[in-house]
Amino acid sequence: MKKKALGRGFESLIPSINKSCGADVVVTIPLNKIKPNRFQPRKKFNEEKLKNLAYSIEKHGLVQPILVAASVVPGEYEIIAGERRLRASELAGKKDIKAIVKQFTDDKQRFGLALIENIQRENLDSIEEAKAFKRLIEEFEYTHDQIAEIVGKERSVISNMLRLLSLPDSVQSLISDGKITPGHGRILAGIESSGEIACMVNRILKESLSVRTVEKLVSELKSEKKTIKQKGQEVELVHLKENLQRKFGSKVNIIGNSKKGKIEIYYYSLADLERITNELKVI
Repeated sequence: MKKKALGRGFESLIPSINKSCGADVVVTIPLNKIKPNRFQPRKKFNEEKLKNLAYSIEKHGLVQPILVAASVVPGEYEIIAGERRLRASELAGKKDIKAIVKQFTDDKQRFGLALIENIQRENLDSIEEAKAFKRLIEEFEYTHDQIAEIVGKERSVISNMLRLLSLPDSVQSLISDGKITPGHGRILAGIESSGEIACMVNRILKESLSVRTVEKLVSELKSEKKTIKQKGQEVELVHLKENLQRKFGSKVNIIGNSKKGKIEIYYYSLADLERITNELKVI
């Protein structure tokens, strides 16, 4: 059963966040007195959307104050939520900004609220969200169940998102950029060989494969590897096959043994064939 998104989770885990702050008071703070959030889970900001927001702020003003906390430096503040609004205000040429100042007892509260604010606004891509979950676990000792309660998702969703971080950085970047989906990523995370991952990613991009199709192909790949293992194909040939797949970014079969056999290299378009032949230095 789907959980209600972002219900009582964060407040129930850290109830002092609201009780200790009292009524919210909006103040005006110079932009140069506000420092970046050390725990900002969001790493990318769409420049075009920032410009659009800056134009709106310039014409209509800031609709919603940002959230800040007092810094260790007297008179300075650290942004907790609203970094996009802060950046857009700077682009709009503003010198100050409306803000709500909150009191936090520890960094756990600061990071947790920054994460919640981004998730509520759907500001994070899947990799940023997974990295935020990882920080909650490693730095603040949250469990998967606690994170699931905070963000209003099933525990299995949290675990599957964390699996994306086992993928090579290049594949994570493709997910962040929207070139492949998190669903593709979860399937790819079940492949042990980096060469086979590269091969499958190449096919996804070249053939616009659906998640269901990739799931089927990976299942077939695992079945094929199991068959090879059962037949006792030499370990050296298995490693060579993986290296070739990594080099060519395509499926490779080695049929035979160390004395005799053949190599099959698959291609999926004319451009793919030309790329492989260039790698082979045939043309």
